[in-house]
Amino acid sequence: MSYDVIIIGSGPGGYVAAIRASQLGMKTAIVERAELGGICLNWGCIPTKALLKSAQVYEYLMHAQEYGLKASGVDKDFGSVVKRSRDVAGKMSKGVQFLMKKNKIEVIAGTAKVKPGKKIQVKSADGKESTLEAKHIIIATGARSRELPTLIQDGKKIIGYREAIALSVQPASMIVVGSGAIGSEFAYFYNAMGTKVTLIEFMPNIVPVEDEEVSKALEKSFTRQGIKVMTSSEVTASDTSGSVCKVTVKTPKGEEKLEAEVILSAVGITTNIENIGLEETGILTDKGKILVNDFYQTNIPGYYAIGDIVKGPALAHVASHEGITCVEKIAGLDVEPIDYHNIPGCTYCQPEIASVGLTEKAAKEKGLDIKTGKFPFSASGKASAAGTTEGFVKVIFDAKYGEWLGCHMIGANVTEMIAEVVTARKLETTGYEIIKTIHPHPTMSEAIMEAVAAAYGEVIHI
Repeated sequence: MSYDVIIIGSGPGGYVAAIRASQLGMKTAIVERAELGGICLNWGCIPTKALLKSAQVYEYLMHAQEYGLKASGVDKDFGSVVKRSRDVAGKMSKGVQFLMKKNKIEVIAGTAKVKPGKKIQVKSADGKESTLEAKHIIIATGARSRELPTLIQDGKKIIGYREAIALSVQPASMIVVGSGAIGSEFAYFYNAMGTKVTLIEFMPNIVPVEDEEVSKALEKSFTRQGIKVMTSSEVTASDTSGSVCKVTVKTPKGEEKLEAEVILSAVGITTNIENIGLEETGILTDKGKILVNDFYQTNIPGYYAIGDIVKGPALAHVASHEGITCVEKIAGLDVEPIDYHNIPGCTYCQPEIASVGLTEKAAKEKGLDIKTGKFPFSASGKASAAGTTEGFVKVIFDAKYGEWLGCHMIGANVTEMIAEVVTARKLETTGYEIIKTIHPHPTMSEAIMEAVAAAYGEVIHI
């Protein structure tokens, strides 16, 4: 069979690229070895958010009296929580199936290998092999949980995010190694559900890519919630031979021995680029990433790569936009490269974190003269009414030219607020324009306007 475009992998990069290719009139096929929607939809972003919502509702019920309500006999059913999460993921996967049919995209089940001459070899589950051809081949094979030599995952006692989403029995205790988005979200979820959680981070601050003030605020919040947080700490050994898992942790104060029923390794990801034909085809890689230009073309004409397997943030929304950019360039549209300095990042624990652009530390390291403004949610009427006064919005501007360098938020619903900042930065909006833009009252989003006003000495409500 011959196509205009064949995409390997149906995650948020692959399936979005396929739909855009079809919209642009190209005969399109997608090859997937597992479920449509990839890890994000089936074992990552979507089912994780379903779990987190259940934990949040459980916490609301446990604190009903704070809202003047009475709730007796409140309990959780861990199995039902997990089932709801899986049902949500299943529904979304069916949604992608519908989109494939709607856009007349052929879905081919099997494991693909790229071959020279713009060909793909596909091996189906029953062992049958077929060869496909296309004018353009897009590789979007994604990534998986990275393993540490001291934490070899067995899927039972030492697990990755995939197992953490669908445990059949809630563990009484858990050690989470790595405090990025995945680690922090699972630490929050399991702690909220009643598991005794210890969070271990190698760097001096948890969520280490975030602004330092945000990191410190989340650590304080997690500690208040009952999570034991260990920073500047490293797991040097693990033992799963007994009934519980034992780990040796190197800390600033010396070596500690810890134990828990389950250890979750959340120390990043490894790209899925092994055994997919890159070497045979001559496609170049560097440090586990496929080398591409601004429009995702590899060094071999007709072959492209997007998503977690190329340089840049390993985020679903990034992969989707890379897929669209790649396909539109193939179609001959006038396309501008993605601005990787304006990518929002979100962490969906409670309190949530959302950020874009430079941290205060990064801005200072660049030698920039900056203005910063901060507005606490404790001064927000909407936050007080909702009982969610934890956190703040922090903004950073270039003092000389007024460029909005960065924004960092921690609090309830901030992941829904960050898009305003991303859009404003895209439009090169100044702080003055934000201050003069009327924000609705009472809302959490007013905090953005107030933080900007604080940077320019015009804040009203603090």
